[in-house]
Amino acid sequence: MREIIDYDIEIRKETEDFQVDISLLTEQNGISTYAINFSAESDFRPKPVTLTWKIPAINIKGVWKPTSDFAKRIMDDWELDHMESRISVDSPVITLFGHDDANIMTFACSDAINKKELNALYREEDNHIYCHISFFTERHHIIKNYTAQLRIDQRNCHFSEALEDVGRWWETFDNLTPTPVPDLAKVPVYSSWYQFHQKLDTGELIKECELASSLGYELIILDDGWQTNDENRGYDYTGDWHPERIPEMAGFVKNIHKTEMKIALWYSVPFCGKKSNAYKKFKGKFLTEEHRWAPVFDPRYPEVRAYLISLYVNALKEWNIDGFKLDFIDEFKVYPSTELTKENGRDYSSVNNAVDRLMTDVINSLHAINPEVVIEFRQKYTGPAMRKYGNMFRAFDCPGDSVMNRVRIADIKMLCRNTAVHSDMFTYHNEEPLEIKALQIINTLFGVPQLSILLQQASEEELSMIHFYTQYWKKNAACFLAGNFKPYKPLANYPILKSSSDELTIIGLYDNYIIDFEEKTQKIDIINAQINTKIVLSCNKNYGAYLCTIYDCTGQKINEYNLMIVNGVIQIEVPISGMIHLKKDLK
Repeated sequence: MREIIDYDIEIRKETEDFQVDISLLTEQNGISTYAINFSAESDFRPKPVTLTWKIPAINIKGVWKPTSDFAKRIMDDWELDHMESRISVDSPVITLFGHDDANIMTFACSDAINKKELNALYREEDNHIYCHISFFTERHHIIKNYTAQLRIDQRNCHFSEALEDVGRWWETFDNLTPTPVPDLAKVPVYSSWYQFHQKLDTGELIKECELASSLGYELIILDDGWQTNDENRGYDYTGDWHPERIPEMAGFVKNIHKTEMKIALWYSVPFCGKKSNAYKKFKGKFLTEEHRWAPVFDPRYPEVRAYLISLYVNALKEWNIDGFKLDFIDEFKVYPSTELTKENGRDYSSVNNAVDRLMTDVINSLHAINPEVVIEFRQKYTGPAMRKYGNMFRAFDCPGDSVMNRVRIADIKMLCRNTAVHSDMFTYHNEEPLEIKALQIINTLFGVPQLSILLQQASEEELSMIHFYTQYWKKNAACFLAGNFKPYKPLANYPILKSSSDELTIIGLYDNYIIDFEEKTQKIDIINAQINTKIVLSCNKNYGAYLCTIYDCTGQKINEYNLMIVNGVIQIEVPISGMIHLKKDLK
């Protein structure tokens, strides 16, 4: 058993205007929880406070952060680009993982609303990792007190298990209770964005939905463009949200429903373009007018919140849509010109608390009309606070980048528990070989696949490939979404992903690695997402006889035979982007 490190947590602060106390709440099975309290004799404006501690750099291979993507290496203490977390940016958690994917230390904070900075940095003078959490690193309003908890996990378990338990811990706080996840949040999605951008044509969209529905897609997200005839990819006209390009929106939605698809509409929540009527109406009620895209609504004004909520409520009622893609929530933040006072009509001084109020009122208002409504958020606003309002979390935009899509899906999934994790929309060049195109969808399978290509221009074999993997995903959605999920080798971008239920194990092999075969389920599927036609299994005991069926990327059966899986190494031939299905012979 690994030794549990005992350490001192140092408090560093800039002022004596308030007191900071930290005390041990619980300590059990390698997990320590601390209470943090800021207090003063009178109301005070908090200044930056940092909690710091160190651990020996023993068996530490890398550092996991919620949106570090490909950058999970150890950083040195002279690299001062700290991770930021607040209500709509990331999650306040960091994991140090070992060479065997083990959790060395995972630390997290219970406050997912207010801004803080976190890091874990290597100091060469003593070969230790210095961990820290800094509170109130941005200008803050006056407060009476502040409390939070710090959780430090040193258990010897897989790093993904430690992260999943942090997600479970966050759920225990009343102000972080997740919203329910309806079935519609867990279906494959057709998105209009990459193939249409703002150039939307209702006739073409209906044809695309008919094709998408036949392939297994059940929801279309109608992205930017439905609300404007402007095609400059800007936000000058945001804020009014009249269906300028699709004036008969209710009729269009009805026609979408006839294709057996549901529909969600895109809104850029914080932006109010200077060419909109809303800009004139709410002049002076913005967090900033200096944003590079558009002025940003100030949610601390009750009339601003009421206006935004009315947009979504009316869309749900009048057009009978089924959900929303609510974008750019992370642009609600403190800007240099933002005044942090509760005055001049503002009923909140805190921007973060006002965002919490806005989004809470949005989801409650929509649930009162349709409890099954879906709300999609994308990285980085996929933290524990955002689970209160959204039931679909999507990987940040990475068109054509299958590896990044896989990494981002896995990173979100380890923390967000039952909230549905969606891929970024997969897309590709139409001249790519079929097997290479298939890699795009295969890399989405451990999330919910989203597609963004022109299906009417796809070849028959391309449609067969999409149909095969979409139907395979739908058949095994319970295993993909609710199974025991384990990503391997984070510094190598998770070349092996695994999800298991009681009867089925699904393994995605995304690079040239040997699979350690230790499966106990009767059925095992291995998806070959490497540019190699050989999959190698290494076994440390005899597992017995299996019926081995080989498929190509369109679902065509290539081979079938009996296979003995015994102690040693076994090599199986399978096409690129194909699949191995193993079924235990119980005779």
